[in-house]
Amino acid sequence: MPLEEFIIAVFCCIESILQEIMTEYPLRQRGFSPKLSDSEVLTMEIVGEFLGIDMEKHIWQYFLRHWSPWFPQLGSRSTFVRQAANLWCVKHIIQEKLATSLGAYVDQVHVIDGFPLPVCRLARAKRCRTFREVSAKGYCAAKDEYYWGLHGSIVISLSGVITSKTATAAPMDERAALFDVLDDIQGLLIGDKGYISQSLHTELMVYQHIDLETPLRANMTDTRDPIFVKNLIKVRRLVETVIGQLTDHLHMAKVRARDLWHLTSRINRKILAHTMGIYLNRMLGREPLQFDGLIVD
Repeated sequence: MPLEEFIIAVFCCIESILQEIMTEYPLRQRGFSPKLSDSEVLTMEIVGEFLGIDMEKHIWQYFLRHWSPWFPQLGSRSTFVRQAANLWCVKHIIQEKLATSLGAYVDQVHVIDGFPLPVCRLARAKRCRTFREVSAKGYCAAKDEYYWGLHGSIVISLSGVITSKTATAAPMDERAALFDVLDDIQGLLIGDKGYISQSLHTELMVYQHIDLETPLRANMTDTRDPIFVKNLIKVRRLVETVIGQLTDHLHMAKVRARDLWHLTSRINRKILAHTMGIYLNRMLGREPLQFDGLIVD
């Protein structure tokens, strides 16, 4: 769709869900309402992400230069950045409601995987003070390299909708963070070899009705149906596609934040933008993860 229609579609979707949220959770108990509405701020952030504009100040500059008649109450850069950060929880709630409408939580098959969130280059680790308390040396198997920072994990449905996410210290065992992202799902959960654990498999099956399945290592005997294992590996590639979209198009792996407040807002914005893309693709009858061509000149 043309960019003008994309902006309108995003705004209408956000405004509709925001009105629903405000009936249950009023965003402000006192004080004046901001001149630029929350729906406008969230729309600008999501559209900016799809245009490859990664930072709040650059999103503000873009809309000030090109779309000021559409957003006449757009004020100073600092006001916009602060208001956007304050909406970190709202972004999470809206994303969950979109994911629910897409059937992501009732899906009986989900996929989990992790990805690096580098804070700085490894050579600068001793001098880096950003997230010093939680950052550590980690290893990225996909790139076969070490990095300094955090480690992100996401769970997705079969249509690619993100149902949960978390971030931990880089060297933490992926299995330790597993319970932070599984509260809202049941059924088959597909992971990589890093999640291999018979005790974990048993615990998830007994207490959460989740069947954790992974490919096995070369030195392990696999008694499962070869067709099942083949399909397991095929479905698992879906999460690699989603992570690729998050890191390449939405720049998730670039930690451009100095504190947890802004980092949380940034991550929530990118997850929301990704889910919004799937939602609009569904409305247009397109493939859920086909973001190329969603906005046309």
